[in-house]
Amino acid sequence: MTFMPWTPELALGVEEIDSQRQELVRLTNALHDEISSASPHRETIHGILEGLVDYTHNHFIVEEVLFQKHGYPDADKHLSEHSGFTGKMMGWLTRFEDGEDVNLEVLDFLKDWLVHHICEEDRAYLPFMRAALAGKKYHQQFPIKSDHPKYEQDIDAKKLWDKIIHNAWKSAEPGVLFWDTIIRESVPDCYADEGFVTVSTNPCGEIPLCPYDSCRLLALNLLSYVDNPFKKDAKFNFDKFRSHVAMAMRMMDDIIDLELEKVEQIIEKIAADPEDEDVRRVELELWKKILGMAQKGRRTGLGITAEGDMLAALGLVYGSEEAIAFAVEVQKTLAVEAYRASVKMAAERGAFPVYDAAKEKDNPMIARIREADPELYAEMEKVGRRNIAMLTIAPTGTTSLMSQTTSGIEPVFRTVYKRRRKINPSDKDTHVDYEDETGEKFQEYNVYHHNFVKWLEANGYDTSKLATISDEELGEWVAASPYHGATANDIDWVAKVKMQGAIQKWVDHSISVTVNLPNNVSEGLVAQVYRTAWECGCKGVTVYRDGCRDGVLLEKGSKKKQKCEEHPGQVPKRPKSIPADIVRFKNGTEDWIAFVGLQDGRPYEVFTGKIEEDAMYIPRKIDKGYIIKVREEDGTKRYDFQYTDRYGYTNTIGGISRLFDEEFWNYAKLISGVLRHGMPIEKTVSLIESLHLNSESINTWKTGVCRALKQYIVDGTKSKGKCPSCGQENMAYQNGCLTCMSCGYSKCG
Repeated sequence: MTFMPWTPELALGVEEIDSQRQELVRLTNALHDEISSASPHRETIHGILEGLVDYTHNHFIVEEVLFQKHGYPDADKHLSEHSGFTGKMMGWLTRFEDGEDVNLEVLDFLKDWLVHHICEEDRAYLPFMRAALAGKKYHQQFPIKSDHPKYEQDIDAKKLWDKIIHNAWKSAEPGVLFWDTIIRESVPDCYADEGFVTVSTNPCGEIPLCPYDSCRLLALNLLSYVDNPFKKDAKFNFDKFRSHVAMAMRMMDDIIDLELEKVEQIIEKIAADPEDEDVRRVELELWKKILGMAQKGRRTGLGITAEGDMLAALGLVYGSEEAIAFAVEVQKTLAVEAYRASVKMAAERGAFPVYDAAKEKDNPMIARIREADPELYAEMEKVGRRNIAMLTIAPTGTTSLMSQTTSGIEPVFRTVYKRRRKINPSDKDTHVDYEDETGEKFQEYNVYHHNFVKWLEANGYDTSKLATISDEELGEWVAASPYHGATANDIDWVAKVKMQGAIQKWVDHSISVTVNLPNNVSEGLVAQVYRTAWECGCKGVTVYRDGCRDGVLLEKGSKKKQKCEEHPGQVPKRPKSIPADIVRFKNGTEDWIAFVGLQDGRPYEVFTGKIEEDAMYIPRKIDKGYIIKVREEDGTKRYDFQYTDRYGYTNTIGGISRLFDEEFWNYAKLISGVLRHGMPIEKTVSLIESLHLNSESINTWKTGVCRALKQYIVDGTKSKGKCPSCGQENMAYQNGCLTCMSCGYSKCG
């Protein structure tokens, strides 16, 4: 029986604090086990006591920093308890070093103090900390864990989150990783003292990695384990699957040995190079560290592909409760058998060198393996296992193309879709279906999902008709197939996320997956997808909104515009009314105003000039409205500005273009024309700034226009030129200000 078990009552719900509390409890139990053993080792006890002193000291620093950062009112009382505990532990360590034994009094004190401190003192500040951590401000620094970071800033967390959501909705980037879930579930991080501290991931996010470790991937084709696919008696062959998992794990372990051989050869080559040692040292040390981490952990990445095709071949509808349950059963089988194979290899070849059952016994993934197969876990405790972590689900894009299956755990993207190939219009038997913004011409043709054709063949359809089949008849064929209602855009996103979260419980690394959404979804729904994925236990997720990128793969029947949206070949037609921002600025001693019309959130047109109060009075609190294009009876046009006052009444100022100085108005029309044709905002600003005008008033006006437009430049946009302060070519826009990302120098205006 564990001396001090970790219970839900001891958890505060603050990940940063709870993970450290768990380590303190682990050290306390380790001390108890060693003292209670038949022949306790003083060296081991000394190491545990040192660990308790060091770890409590570091942990208290984390709490104290949080107190200071958020202004916790009862910090003094709390800190006095910290000091008392540290003093006691230092006293016991000193007496032990002088030859005294550690008795049960130490253990009872540790247990009582931890329970009291966590359940009473720490819970007293929990509501405060939760409220503080839920605030808008978030502190960033680099290096992240440094006591003396080079760079620090407080950011508006909500603003950053909204920006992430907007860009994900707009362009499918970025995806997100839920770092708290990754670290909490990570088996390698149980060996942080050996260097296995997760700091990043491989490019697609399916393998969280520590420094100097390697990404190794292999996938089993699930469709190949379906006997009699797409027929009524279709069945998944679990026996064959289990045997192949064991083979795959041995193959991956052999691959690690081959990798180690190559790394050793590289090290030998560098060591034998004629260059001076100072020249070779950095490269040599790098490869030695890579070799050391590979030897210590022997990490693998065994995964799956063709999940969507497997379910269809069994007659299951992707996203249904039945399909999710079966998919989880397959992944659970894979996880247990992969761990079983690793344990068998440990008995034959040796465990990964730093294996320690005590270090990882409280890990959630290890706990699931223990619950699923107690005998396997008991054997693992005896002999260890060969690999520190071994499971993942990669996108398998190229692999699935070669095997002609769906990728990873994804459904089929399209049962039927169109593809484009570039053509020469003068070639025979060709016709132009699409022309891009550069004038390149393409012909479109139908592509059928390979296993949809297999289903047709298995069910007696004449597949020779696919080349000439009508859309109506093809629709009937698709509707009768197991892929109907189960494509990427058909699947309810909740079901997709739920399935990923359920499968993730049996994957000790991560899953690279995309939630596909219709074109007309809101940014709020994207935010909901990300939040739900986190709540379901996913370690990461990406969304793709149909049509948010211009590409070569299109849904059949798509009426997508034939011109590039970002840089249109021709100006899109202006709506009668567009939203507008008001920007006020000084031109010398005079008050000037700019009306910035917006299309899709970016500047589309600019009206600017001197404020004439008698002709154009707008309350200073009004900063938004609408610019309305009006065509007169004689064919001429004007632009009106319309806003709603504080009483809810609509006010219109007619002909704002006529109120401005003609010279300024002409320059404004030039700028509007550039914006309408899609020139990036930062380039438009550079163009305006480069204008050399003789009139001082026009130059002042020019500066005001630039200031207004800079507000719409996306944060992080790079700018040419060196920093006036440090000389580095690392200038970028932040909140409309040109900022050096190296030294922090900022120039606004």
